[in-house]
Amino acid sequence: MPTREIPREEWNAFFETFSKQHEGWLVTVEVLGRDIGAQEEAHELPLVGITADLNGSDADAISIIVGKAAEDHITHTVTGAAHVRLEQAESGADEALQIEGADGATTLLRFRFAMLPELVDGIVAE
Repeated sequence: MPTREIPREEWNAFFETFSKQHEGWLVTVEVLGRDIGAQEEAHELPLVGITADLNGSDADAISIIVGKAAEDHITHTVTGAAHVRLEQAESGADEALQIEGADGATTLLRFRFAMLPELVDGIVAE
């Protein structure tokens, strides 16, 4: 599966487009780190959106928001974000998003199904 690095200067535009394309898609969010192993933060919840707050390399923060109802939303924030990588299937469908923090921990957002957005337009469950 091809992996593409998203340059820091493109993060805001990338996350805005990515969030619009995948809003409501079921995702699992995991944090992988040497000290903590693999920790699941959310399991197959609808993606609400992803935002980047760029304040300088050590203070950059990326927030992933998932959940069904606003009062049930879960927000996972990666502080000191250093790298963003998009994993795609051979078909070009997005499979996962990797966000690496300055501490070396990686947050992995995986889709339940890898599909091209145009194939699911209008059929995302409420």
